[in-house]
Amino acid sequence: MEKIRFDDIDAIRAKISQEFGPFGGSLEVSQEMINQFAELTGDKQWIHIDVARCKQESPFGTPIAHGFLTLSLLPKIGASSEVEPEWTLVGQGNVVNYGSDKVRFLSPVPAGSKLHSRSRLAAVEAIPKGTRILNEIVVHVVGSDRPALLYHMILLYQPPRS
Repeated sequence: MEKIRFDDIDAIRAKISQEFGPFGGSLEVSQEMINQFAELTGDKQWIHIDVARCKQESPFGTPIAHGFLTLSLLPKIGASSEVEPEWTLVGQGNVVNYGSDKVRFLSPVPAGSKLHSRSRLAAVEAIPKGTRILNEIVVHVVGSDRPALLYHMILLYQPPRS
C-alpha cells in the first residue's frame, strides 16, 4: 500500500478520481436494528417500525431504515477489511470529521436488505488547520444500481501537536 504524507497536497491531488473504488463488504439492516435506532433517537414514524401497517399502506410494502441510520452505518460498511486500499495518508496527528457538503437520501433501504458502499477522493485543500479532504461516498442496497445515500464527507487531517 502506498503511503502519502497528509500534507503532500500534490501527491494527494494525484489520487483525485471521477471513478469510485470497489464496493466493500455488506451489512444487513435488520428490523431489530431499525427498531433500536427508532428507540434511541425517538424517531418512531410508522414507516420504519410498524411492519403490519407498512404491508398495507407503505408504497415500499415493508418498513424502511431511517436515512440517518443509513448514514450512521458508514464507519461499519466503509471501513471494510475485505478491500485493501491502494494508498493511505500518514503522518497526521489526528483526523476529525469536519462536516459535510452534501447528504442525499436517494432511495429507500428496506428492512432486511444489505448495504455496501464505495467512495472516491473528490478534492483536497491545504488550510491553516491542516489538510481538508472531500470524499464522495455512495451507499447502495446490494443489487440496486441506484444509490440509497450520497454523502460528501469532509475530513480534516491535522499535524501532530508539538
